[in-house]
Amino acid sequence: MAGNTGKGDSLNYKAAGLDLELYEQTIDAMAPLVKRTHTPRVMDGFGGFASLFSLDFNNRLFARNYKHPVLVTCNDGVGTKLKVATMMNKHDTVGIDLVAMSVNDCLCTGAEPAIFLDYLAMPKDDPKLATAIIKGISDGCIQAGCALTGGETAILPDFYAPGDYDVAGFCVGIAEREHIINGKGTRVGDVVLGLASTGLHSNGYSLARKIVFEKAGLKVTDHVPELGQTVGEALLEPTRIYCKQVLDVLRNYPVKRRVVRGLAHITGEGLEGNVPRSLPANRRVIIKKNSWTMPPIFGWLQKLGNVDEKEMFKVFNMGIGFVMIVSKYFAHSIARQLCDEGIQTWAIGEVIEGEPGVDLV
Repeated sequence: MAGNTGKGDSLNYKAAGLDLELYEQTIDAMAPLVKRTHTPRVMDGFGGFASLFSLDFNNRLFARNYKHPVLVTCNDGVGTKLKVATMMNKHDTVGIDLVAMSVNDCLCTGAEPAIFLDYLAMPKDDPKLATAIIKGISDGCIQAGCALTGGETAILPDFYAPGDYDVAGFCVGIAEREHIINGKGTRVGDVVLGLASTGLHSNGYSLARKIVFEKAGLKVTDHVPELGQTVGEALLEPTRIYCKQVLDVLRNYPVKRRVVRGLAHITGEGLEGNVPRSLPANRRVIIKKNSWTMPPIFGWLQKLGNVDEKEMFKVFNMGIGFVMIVSKYFAHSIARQLCDEGIQTWAIGEVIEGEPGVDLV
């Protein structure tokens, strides 16, 4: 006879690892965090099977009227930075990272991030943890100016180890077809502007964790004098969201003149791996490594792990989280506008003829 369960035993969903009452508590706690991101363009409430979002809206504050709207879609995750959040027992900022990784990608087309959805998977219901994560996602959506219109919370007993969880994010943006930025207008002599990162952002954490926790044997609570903060605080610094400032620049300059030629979000593979994605054929970029102020976390990691400089630039953003390739005649005014709006910006290179790629000098 198969199995050990006696005839008198009664099983239910809770015994299998999913408490529906606790699940409802989790969902109820999310509702106000979701609704705070909504503008009148969100046409429904919270909790339906799908969400409705109006592309055109005539209210003065939220007015959007597109002639030829194009939908732009992106998705991403946070990666092993979540391990640091678990070690710190601090989960209210990784949601900002989640939003940033998708909306910054969306921005590279010149699109306005409009809608965000999340997927959260946990081994068991934990309303406090889920609420902290969703708060960060809500905060990120407000920074990006997009609406958190829904998502999925999956409880997967036996799939994740206790204390583990994962998140994924999905962004839908909107671009006017005539305003899409694709790098095709890039010219020799154009200037490469580097927009400051806040630190590691959400890339390279497998290497960073190996350096810090395995090789150096540090704890998240250890204070690092060079950084002026603890290990955990430095590693959990949220990814910067560039949407508002970059979109402001795009609105300030005539589209027909194509002042902004290309945009690149600097994620995994660093400047060398991401800038070429915004370059057309026969255009190459020279970037001067000493042309910006690098956050101290990169030098600290390099020294702590005895990491070759080439490897550092291949894995990390090295202090540049976003790149704009612009006409040299407007580079100074664009950089000044970005600085005035709170993002330190430097002219870090120029466009030359050659196969798409980056020369770091």
